[in-house]
Amino acid sequence: MSEATIALKAQQVEEVADKFKQSASAIVVDVRGLTVAESTELRAALRQEGVQLKVIKNKILTRAVDEADLSDMKDLFAGPSAVAFSSEDPIAPARVLKKFADSIEALEIKGGVIDGHVATLEEIQKIASLPDRDGLLSMLLSTLQAPIRNVAYAVNAVKDAKEEEPESASESSDSDSNDEA
Repeated sequence: MSEATIALKAQQVEEVADKFKQSASAIVVDVRGLTVAESTELRAALRQEGVQLKVIKNKILTRAVDEADLSDMKDLFAGPSAVAFSSEDPIAPARVLKKFADSIEALEIKGGVIDGHVATLEEIQKIASLPDRDGLLSMLLSTLQAPIRNVAYAVNAVKDAKEEEPESASESSDSDSNDEA
């Protein structure tokens, strides 16, 4: 192998290692058997979530994970491998890939790394079932608002009860005056 080729491969390894280090998550998949239309649809869905899918040679991946201190991932690089990198949302690649894997048998999720932790297929499946960031924030906001809402309902109920008291007191005095007449 020429020195230029070795230098090029070393550069590729360094770039992929940097991607692994900078990514919030990286999910490894086997895309063998996908049609061009399915692959295009998958890439578009991933791109919409800010995720980049790259097909990378296993030898480069193996060396890159060594350089990124993610050696536990080496077992995932059997057969053709593609990696979905997300630098922002750690859940997005898992969620999109799981959705596609459920509908397209040819797509196989192998494993990955999420926030620096090597994740198994089972962990990725669990994480993929979580709602997106906006959904989680909405759930958190709803949870935080619940006690305040309950206090408001209780105060309103007390106010309504106090408003009804004078009416029932005046009704009883009216009925008393009718009894006397």
